[in-house]
This record gives sequence, C-alpha cells and structure tokens, in this order.
Amino acid sequence: MKIGIVGAGFIGRAVARLAIANGHEVMISNSRGPKSLMSTMIALKCAVGTVAEAVAFGDVVLLAVPFSSIEDLAPAPFAGKIVMDAGNYYPQRDGDIPALDAHETTTSEMAAAQLPGARIVKAWNAILEKDIEVDTRPAGAAGRRALPIAGDDAEAKRIVTGLFDTLGYDVVDAGALAEGWRFERARPAYCVRFDVAGLNAALAEADAGAALAEGSWRS
Repeated sequence: MKIGIVGAGFIGRAVARLAIANGHEVMISNSRGPKSLMSTMIALKCAVGTVAEAVAFGDVVLLAVPFSSIEDLAPAPFAGKIVMDAGNYYPQRDGDIPALDAHETTTSEMAAAQLPGARIVKAWNAILEKDIEVDTRPAGAAGRRALPIAGDDAEAKRIVTGLFDTLGYDVVDAGALAEGWRFERARPAYCVRFDVAGLNAALAEADAGAALAEGSWRS
C-alpha cells in the first residue's frame, strides 16, 4: 500500500518507519516543503514531496500535524482520500478552543469540517510516538495491542483496520466520528496499552465531563 504522510514530526516519522519495515511505500511531507526533508528521506529511505504530492501519492493518508495547523490545509487535494487523523487538542499548544472545551464537537469532526471531501478516520492519536514501533505483535499473539478508530465511512474504516493489522495492531472500532471523543487526550483509552477487551472497557468508561490528570498517560 502507498501511504502519504502529512507531518514529519515524531508520529509521522514513527509510522513511516513502521510502514516501510512492513513493505509499504511512503511519501512524507510537511508545510516547509521537500527541501527541508532531505535528511528524513535519507534516514527513512522514503520519498518526500509537497503536501499535495503526498496526499495524491497515498492510497491512505496519515494526517499528523499539530491540531491548530489543520486550518491551514487546503481541502481540495484531500477530496475522496482516506485520511487517518492523528490529531490531538492540547490547549497549551493550540490555544483554547471553546467548542472542544464545551464538548460540542470533537477534534476529528473539526478536521472533517476543514477537509469536507476527505474520508476521515480518527486513528493513531491514542499511542505515544515511542511505542509505535515497539508495541507491534503478529496477528493472533496473546496480548496484542489494540488501537481505537472512529469514522463515518465503513469502507474507509475497513481499509484502515487492514492496514493496522499488517503493521502489528488489532483495532477496536469506537463507532461514528462523533464518538472519537472517547479516545481523545485525557480519556481512559488515550495512549495506554490495552488488548481488545481492555480497550473496549476503557472506551466504555470514558466520561465527557471527566479528564485524567495531564500527562498521566506518559507515566
């Protein structure tokens, strides 16, 4: 599979390495352009391009940019594309967003509004970058880590689930994109290792009005 990656930070690079190690083709991009990614291209042995080129390249696209940067993305290149949205809202980085603070919407619903033609699947947001390459296990392995997804496009979720399986993860479908709040920052399922049963329990435990202590998921 060809994977286009928008965002060359920790998450984007970690997913790129994992995908390449499992036989997928990758093109990575950032807002500064491919000339700024020459060392990344050499280190990862991947292709680099503009954001539009990476999106066009991918059978599936990973969106891994700071949440506040989503509003800078041009919607047109994403039309019709399956987009794995790894974004998270951190007020200290992104500024206060009242609609999110009031639980009126979710991060991925806001991404979908910015990219109205994209087939958004919330994915890759609930795992720490340092765990992406080390927590993988073969299909059927005991205790295989499960990662949550959410989305409104059943076919897009099926394709993303298949990709995750090739990369060494089980998947739990949390439902529609509006249910993505269940594994946003500071929820019980956020960045904690669970198998399928444990992840289902953590998603069910989520309370929109209650948040975990900031940074507790890194301990």
